[in-house]
Amino acid sequence: MNFDGINWDSVESQIDNFGNKPPFDYVVIDDFFKKEFAETLSNEFPSYDSETWHGYDNPIEVKKICNNWNLFPKNTYSTFSYFNSEEWLKYLSLKLTDGKSLFADSGLNGGGWHIHKRGGKLNTHLDYSLHPKLGLQRKLNIIIYMNPNWKEEWGGALGLWGNESIEKPGDLVVSVWNKFNRAVIFDTTQNSWHELPEPLVCPASEARQSLAAYFLCEAPEGVDARGKALFAPTKEQEKDAEILELIKKRSSIESAASVYNNKSE
Repeated sequence: MNFDGINWDSVESQIDNFGNKPPFDYVVIDDFFKKEFAETLSNEFPSYDSETWHGYDNPIEVKKICNNWNLFPKNTYSTFSYFNSEEWLKYLSLKLTDGKSLFADSGLNGGGWHIHKRGGKLNTHLDYSLHPKLGLQRKLNIIIYMNPNWKEEWGGALGLWGNESIEKPGDLVVSVWNKFNRAVIFDTTQNSWHELPEPLVCPASEARQSLAAYFLCEAPEGVDARGKALFAPTKEQEKDAEILELIKKRSSIESAASVYNNKSE
């Protein structure tokens, strides 16, 4: 397809760093899009108070997302279309999975636009294991940060944690600053605990913006069948029975929606 937004020189010079550092296979790619295109994508984000968003507001996650294709402006729509293209899937497969076939999630389940305001956060978590409707395993994430004016002191870095087990993370290994036009791609099948646990301290006029898309593969035998994210409590939440029950409900397809917006639990 005809898509000219990616800065291929930058991508090609960095993508082979995938898997070179712990705690799991990941790569950071700066200047992922061409500069003017990245600025255009940033400007297409709605304001935080727009009715565009679907919100999550509870003790383990405070964020908003939109995966409705009908609401994406032209350039955002083109970008997600390219991420779902055979050309892009083959490129990722060749570079990052030793040729293992990848499939797009054209419904952007959990993906699309993401936004966090002051106070926004995400506890350390594992993403869903099996797509709840396609039955395919989630293999790769791509997150691209879209804030030209973001300052490090506001928080917002992506934490990557040691993969002690599927039950809980190990220690924080690396924090990746959400620098403008920086992409992070990582394998989600390696107990890939990641997070944004410290509430943002950005000005009220700012919000942390990112694009997110996920890529799937055939599920191997014995794979965890969980269809929702599994969160870990913070140290302060470890003995809080209400928080532990919230986490349990959040990880189940049947009950997750009942706790997306529940500050009391």
